[in-house]
Amino acid sequence: MKKKLPTLTTDDEAEAFVATADLADYDLSGLVEVQFEMKPKDRSVNLRLPADLLKAVQAKAKRAGVPYQRFIRMALERAVQERR
Repeated sequence: MKKKLPTLTTDDEAEAFVATADLADYDLSGLVEVQFEMKPKDRSVNLRLPADLLKAVQAKAKRAGVPYQRFIRMALERAVQERR
């Protein structure tokens, strides 16, 4: 049986854990992929949406734990990548 990941509350704790732990010993099944925002945002878009759609997007973003504008940007990025 694999170990449960500890709760880490600071970057220093996380760095120390990763530096010393063998992650193969831990249950990583509950982890979710995270995208880091590295590219500067140099353009802005003004978009009108029906109120119901915006509320649904905001609710999904909240469940995903991201701000709703980032959620919209991530959805657009996924849509563009799928078509390449």
